[in-house]
Amino acid sequence: MRVCPGGPVLQKCVRVCCRRGRWRVPRCVRRAWSYTHLLARSLCYNSLTTWDTVNESLFEPVFWTADRLTRWFGPVFVCLVIVLTSSIMLIAYLLILPLVLRTYPPQWIAWHLAFGHWIIVMITFHYYKATRTPPGRPPTMKNDVPFVSICKKCVIPKPARTHHCGICNTCILKMDHHCPWLNNCVGHFNQRYFFSFCVVVTLGCMYCSISGRNLFIDAYSAIEDKLVNKSIIYMWVLTSTVSVALGGLTLWHAMLISRGETSIERHINKKEVKRLSKRGKVYKNPYNYGRLNNWKLFLGVEKRSHWVTRVLLPSSHPPCGDGLTWDFHPKRKEALPV
Repeated sequence: MRVCPGGPVLQKCVRVCCRRGRWRVPRCVRRAWSYTHLLARSLCYNSLTTWDTVNESLFEPVFWTADRLTRWFGPVFVCLVIVLTSSIMLIAYLLILPLVLRTYPPQWIAWHLAFGHWIIVMITFHYYKATRTPPGRPPTMKNDVPFVSICKKCVIPKPARTHHCGICNTCILKMDHHCPWLNNCVGHFNQRYFFSFCVVVTLGCMYCSISGRNLFIDAYSAIEDKLVNKSIIYMWVLTSTVSVALGGLTLWHAMLISRGETSIERHINKKEVKRLSKRGKVYKNPYNYGRLNNWKLFLGVEKRSHWVTRVLLPSSHPPCGDGLTWDFHPKRKEALPV
């Protein structure tokens, strides 16, 4: 086979061009490739990496966008709660109350006035306290409080039951979740206010839905399309919907309180149960002191009279403990002496 006489010259030109950098890949492309390569390797950097870590890394932009939108729309949700609650109160005072005073016997009038105003006071008090009370944050200065890990975003020690909130951009003591309807995190110092608010709103909506059922039927069947009929239909539909939706959420949190868990700890404990069951072991929640004790600690009940003064009436007493340290009594099931 005859060799082309220009072959050695062409090879020499190629070597010269490559040596002079004329055919090198642009720097921006090389940087993008290096970053992509590093990102791909970071997803499987050791044997402890799981699919949860991979999914969290892949969905990080989605989480970031959701956190920012929730933070921006927080005040809007608070205003929406105030507007909807105020509209129901206006309908009750302007339309329902005059009808009750004209048609109901005195004992039922006294019952509706007492229960209705108790609901209003409880809703107003607990919603204000839930939105304005800080949930609790771990100290940022050096201290002797025991911690379980270091927050990779705040770069501060995290005590037990503390988690980072991406919306508030800080760590929260005994974090349960971030509630957009409060524009605030639900944590150690305001969880009781949040749960009490859910309970009284559910009771108030059920009360309006049950007591206004006949009015709703009459308004829905009325031939004349008046503003009064529209208002009654609006009140009944709204309160019935909220009582079902919020009632389910309230029952869910009541179950968590009975187990001594938060919403975040519920998912963590489920994973621990599965992980230890594969090893033939049983996982026990170290913060579960028994159902009755869990409720007493959550509500701050220390004596019998507190069931009235701290549960049935508005009370701003602080929760038990500071949210930084916790006692571990996994085998303690006896009731506290109250």
